[in-house]
Amino acid sequence: MIRFFVFLGLVSFLSSCNAVSAVKVRDGKTAYDTKQYSVAVKLLRNEIRKADTRLERGRLSFMLAESYKALQQSDDAVDWYLSAYDNSYGVDALKEMAYMLKKAERYEEAIVAFRDLSIEIGSPYEYRKDITACELAKTWKEDPRKSYQTELTGFNSGKADYSPFFADVNTLIFTSDRASSTGDKTYTWTGNQFSDLFQVDLISGNVSPFSKDFNTDFNEGTLVMSADGNEAFFTRCFDGKKEDQYCKLMAAKWNGNNWSKPEVLPFVKPGQNYMHPAISSDGNTLYFTTNDPEGYGGYDIFRVSRNEAKRWETIAQPLSAAVNTNGNEQFPTFHKDTLYFSSNRHSSIGGLDIFKTYKMANGAWAPVINLKPPLNSGADDFGLLIAEGSTLPEGVLQKGFFSSNRLEGLGGDDIYSFEKRPLPPLPIPPVVETEPAKIILDVFVVEKIYDDPLNPNSKVLGRRPLEAAELTFNFGTESKTVSTDVEGRYELEIEGEYLYEFLAFKTDYLRNTGEFNAQGLKPDPNNRDQRYEIEIELDKIFFDTEIVLENIYYDLDKAFIRDDAKPTLDALIADLNLNPEINIELSSHTDCRGGGAYNLDLSQRRAQSAVDYLESKGISENRLTAKGYGKTLLKNDCVCTRCTEEEHQENRRTTFKVIQ
Repeated sequence: MIRFFVFLGLVSFLSSCNAVSAVKVRDGKTAYDTKQYSVAVKLLRNEIRKADTRLERGRLSFMLAESYKALQQSDDAVDWYLSAYDNSYGVDALKEMAYMLKKAERYEEAIVAFRDLSIEIGSPYEYRKDITACELAKTWKEDPRKSYQTELTGFNSGKADYSPFFADVNTLIFTSDRASSTGDKTYTWTGNQFSDLFQVDLISGNVSPFSKDFNTDFNEGTLVMSADGNEAFFTRCFDGKKEDQYCKLMAAKWNGNNWSKPEVLPFVKPGQNYMHPAISSDGNTLYFTTNDPEGYGGYDIFRVSRNEAKRWETIAQPLSAAVNTNGNEQFPTFHKDTLYFSSNRHSSIGGLDIFKTYKMANGAWAPVINLKPPLNSGADDFGLLIAEGSTLPEGVLQKGFFSSNRLEGLGGDDIYSFEKRPLPPLPIPPVVETEPAKIILDVFVVEKIYDDPLNPNSKVLGRRPLEAAELTFNFGTESKTVSTDVEGRYELEIEGEYLYEFLAFKTDYLRNTGEFNAQGLKPDPNNRDQRYEIEIELDKIFFDTEIVLENIYYDLDKAFIRDDAKPTLDALIADLNLNPEINIELSSHTDCRGGGAYNLDLSQRRAQSAVDYLESKGISENRLTAKGYGKTLLKNDCVCTRCTEEEHQENRRTTFKVIQ
């Protein structure tokens, strides 16, 4: 379920967020594949005892560890990842074990695991931030000076309770999969009920279902309302009978007596998950989380606005790279001009941590700040809610609620209250002469590490720095060209409030660009050495080697380019524009079904359609060759009548290769 798998959590496992139906299973792999993790645990433990080979024990142990991870049982997950690694499962088991140790706040062990992992893949660069975060977490945890005080609330159930929102000053709406949820089916991911919206009276502590207009047999959660209380936004995850199996953002309006029937918002795309809505104070901008491929990777925070007719726009935009990363950013909330959100990247000390930022004068987001322990922990911490309009006790700066699945809770996700108080002053240090405050930007140029160094379609294990890469950058009217050091880095002192644009190049690699917006950034005399970093990844040129273009699909028996394929082709166009000396062959392949002549003709038309699209965007026809291979070069050479649909899909691929 991942924080009810559904749309809320998606914080610990974050695979596809499709709803899970109860499929009867007799073996652990089937239970695992159908996300029935509570069932998989029982079956897999028994199957491991009976495994005949070391490789089989490793494979089953990894599935068992992943199941414990999905059930948020970190210590059990660590043990079984270690078992998988010891039984030759490979680097993925060691990687997941390191992150689980971090989540369990076993920081010393996590540091050792990350260092072992760096040796295993041949790059100390890849996990340096995780090692630093573990070292920082130890320091923060041991610091006796704490700004926040936290307490477990009395209305938690022992099931998953999370994402509170104020309906009024004394009433919270929250999400829970407690036994009183709607319907009598069990959600096989967790073994609990499906999630509903509940409300609690903070004076009496009484909990009741929120509204029959919202709660169904599906998973619902993470509700917010407009400032006037006349609009509500929440997430509903469908089971595939009436809608596709994804989580969608819903909206309903209050007419004075009851709520309208919730409807899916117009910008929601099929085939991806939407969750965690947050509405601006004026009601005209909606923030939310989605796994849109046009984001930065994983789950990102997007925004969408109303037009002049007060209708929602149909296209949403991601927040900038100051907020979003290649990890998961979720659960946005606002208090005045401050955005709070959770991320498992940035300087996370475990799973999801709560961060804050704000809009600067130039409209850019300020550098994010980790709220530190005890608000954050090694577990997932998310859904911060600050109380407004209530009288604060003397000495209290803020109070409110947040959600966490830390071990000292009642079980699963729990809701905690918090109070923020001023930190006691530090002793005034003696005045010493220091250098002027400055802003440093570390620009790293890196390349992918492939499982098979000769195959760019093999698994990416990590990244390593590229020494002596050429780096040209422009800012204002200035332009400079430099080279990276042995760590693939160039240290740049920011000299003004400019947009810094970078072009990176190295022989036998494709050029790539990056940028850093320093507008609004000023030296801070209290932070003498402000340091930021960006990464520019260069792709090695594998001459005359096919590289699969992901997410390019065609309708049955058709050759036209669908809208969902255009982002991938647009990225290829950007590479070709940056590397004008390169010519490519763009190829299409079919699966084994159908006649040979028909498949050759269909694949040729599909390849030509892709080439035509590139030409329509300005790429010279002299640089492009279209080639359809039909079923002559199958990736999976399985017996055609016995191929799985996944094997057929891998054979139906669009590729390109550098031919000059």
